[in-house]
Amino acid sequence: QVQLVESGGGLVQAGGSLRLSCAASRSIFSINAMGWYRQVPGKQRELVAGFASGSSTNYADSVKGRFTISRDSTKNTVYLQMNSLKPEDTAVYYCNAEVVRGPGKYDYWGQGTQVTVSS
Repeated sequence: QVQLVESGGGLVQAGGSLRLSCAASRSIFSINAMGWYRQVPGKQRELVAGFASGSSTNYADSVKGRFTISRDSTKNTVYLQMNSLKPEDTAVYYCNAEVVRGPGKYDYWGQGTQVTVSS
């Protein structure tokens, strides 16, 4: 199992920046994949940015060039730097970890952190 604790959300004006943090309870190198998702009421949770196997990263088209995912293995923490924020970035942001155990893959989620971008 892995516990994920997010922090860093808040209220910001359009054009501003926020940095989200996701602290994992185990070494992030023991986790198959980690990423950030977001969800607004009435819509499905969507991938914002993620680390796949190795160091490869992927981003939603809507955030490319504005958001950057990074990690600090010494702190078992993954970050999401969000710049040039837009009102449409308003959502609850969730950290996700995918763990491989035997033949199965298991998803773990943080509690979510609210990001609100005012126009």
